[in-house]
Amino acid sequence: MNNGSLSGPKALGAFLRAQREMLAPERVGLPAAGRRRTSGLRREELAQLSRISTTWYTWIEQGREVSVSPAALARLAVALQLAPAARDYLFNLANVKDPDKQPEALPLGTQVTAALQCMNCPAYLLDGMWNVLDWNAQAQALFRGWLGEDPQPNLLRFMFVHPLAKQLVVDWPKRARRVVAEFRAESSHYSHELMRELVVQLCRDSREFERWWTQQAVMAREGGERRFHHATTGEEITYQQQTFHPALHQEFKLVMLIPADTGDGPTPR
Repeated sequence: MNNGSLSGPKALGAFLRAQREMLAPERVGLPAAGRRRTSGLRREELAQLSRISTTWYTWIEQGREVSVSPAALARLAVALQLAPAARDYLFNLANVKDPDKQPEALPLGTQVTAALQCMNCPAYLLDGMWNVLDWNAQAQALFRGWLGEDPQPNLLRFMFVHPLAKQLVVDWPKRARRVVAEFRAESSHYSHELMRELVVQLCRDSREFERWWTQQAVMAREGGERRFHHATTGEEITYQQQTFHPALHQEFKLVMLIPADTGDGPTPR
């Protein structure tokens, strides 16, 4: 087998052709009678069902280097009656995001939460919308007044709406501006309505978020130094942030704040 057939336009065309030829005409309301070379749909029939031109669809199926929009792929997936796994495979072959894909609400599992509680530094778990799904006692001590009190904690809403953020986070404007750029980079993976609603709410509730969001800055989420004011003494604490993705939950982020070597400085308690 040629490894090149596993991806690219040729692989996309071969997959579409196979799915088209397996779809019986009667399943889409077309008569099965008449002279047909195969039992499946004709190219022109699938093109018509998908509201695209027959010529353009033919080029796609032939593996030509043509641009295929997510909306057109979505219509093809519906016309072909693809199961969820086959639909995911179609969009992966085309290297575009499914505009109708919703994030899966997978259970965390006891292993992930147990690992979080075993850590001896502040640690918390975020989903794709930066909702805080779980945290340990050290994180609750660091974010005293927020974690453990907010019934639906969201890190973005904390940074831009909660009054504690500007007191707790050292050099808040610089950090908050970067947070917006990091969130924009990650938000491209989620085009669903809940994500749009979150952005609209933040723009409404925070002038800073709205200003920095409209600047279109994009940055990768990286680790590095994070500085906070101690919740009780007000003294500055420095951490090194590390972020990991649980093996079975790649859409989640396990964030650890590892205390920097600051001698006998204060630690959250």
